[in-house]
Amino acid sequence: MSRKNIAVLIGMLLLGGGIFAYELRTVRLSQLLREIAQLNWWWLLVAAGCMGLYWLMEAFVVKLLLKGRVDHFSFKNALRIPLVEQLFNSLTPFSSGGQPAQLMALMQSGVDGGRASSLLLMKFIVFQAMVLINFILTLVFGFKLVAAKFTYLAWLVVFGFLIHLAVITGLLLIMYWYNFTKGLVRLLLRPLHWVMAESRVNKLETTLNLKIDNFYRESLRIKNQTGMLIKASILTFIQLIFYYSVPYFVLLALGLQPSFMEVLVMHIMIVMIISLFPIPGGSGGAEISFRALFATFVVVNSKLVLAMILWRFMTYYLGMFIGIFALVVKPDKVKEID
Repeated sequence: MSRKNIAVLIGMLLLGGGIFAYELRTVRLSQLLREIAQLNWWWLLVAAGCMGLYWLMEAFVVKLLLKGRVDHFSFKNALRIPLVEQLFNSLTPFSSGGQPAQLMALMQSGVDGGRASSLLLMKFIVFQAMVLINFILTLVFGFKLVAAKFTYLAWLVVFGFLIHLAVITGLLLIMYWYNFTKGLVRLLLRPLHWVMAESRVNKLETTLNLKIDNFYRESLRIKNQTGMLIKASILTFIQLIFYYSVPYFVLLALGLQPSFMEVLVMHIMIVMIISLFPIPGGSGGAEISFRALFATFVVVNSKLVLAMILWRFMTYYLGMFIGIFALVVKPDKVKEID
């Protein structure tokens, strides 16, 4: 890790500590200690297990996408990829550092840069598609639940959905309507000529066209691998269900009996809201949205704050700490299959 990443890591830990301290300001210490003493640690273990299975399923996806491309890509190498991704997602705005970190980890294992890029592109498309499908199902079955009680959060949820829809639409446009997409980019950049220097707009257009060209070349390799994409999609869908289930088991650990489907719906919407916040990990927005949505299930303030802290540790800080360990683990070298 660079000095900048270490500084961001320390900053995020301090920020998280500050947020927790702020949330605990209205909770009596004796009440908090009583809630901790009454925790069902087995359910907490199940919640941690869901996070473990979340990373495990992603490791299986990596193994699947590399099958027949490299020789003896070990499971240790495969598991290292999502953990390194989790660490750098946690340290960068909008989780933007995860992709380059995965590329670095794959190349450290001996995977060719071009092949690694193709794999990550396929993995990214599948993941975004499954997030979108999960969210559409949530809108169909649970949006009324949120909209009825939290109008302001409902608008954030809709905005998050539109952003994810725009991302997956843009990817599909490049894959299947390449020339149309390049023409659309030129059209969308025209208004910039009114407010920016000609050289800057031309530089931006060149950069975007280069990215589009690279993406299109990689997508040509993907289109003929329908079977692999279907398998990866199923694994990714299951992976996301494990992640979305974490707060349900946290609430069970607190002695509550919530509806599994309602908690699932709430967590999917929280994840969509978090994606809108530019602070690494969506810090601040994550805690606020959790408290707002899960107050429906947890009426005792001390339980609600403890649930938020436990959930945040499981879904954010746990992956960060394990990711640091994964980063220093030496990968096994592999050979390319011609």
